[in-house]
Amino acid sequence: MDRSNEIVDKMKNIFQDTCGSWQNCTVTTIQDFLDQCEQNNIDSQFCMSWVEQHQLEIPGWETVSKVSLQWVNEHTSTGAPQSFK
Repeated sequence: MDRSNEIVDKMKNIFQDTCGSWQNCTVTTIQDFLDQCEQNNIDSQFCMSWVEQHQLEIPGWETVSKVSLQWVNEHTSTGAPQSFK
């Protein structure tokens, strides 16, 4: 198995452990999912791209999406706002 398949499999296992299903994907579980991805050195933006592919299956997607975007912005260097003084 190549490395990319290992990463996707690990991400799916994390999703199963934190959210369980698309219907159970909430603002709380999505943050747990992103935390676990980060702890396992899986890019959170990659994880969210995968989750977004299933947005029609996630109740309250708009809220879940906003919370996850905020999480990504707070936890990644590319999403973090720059402050210049």
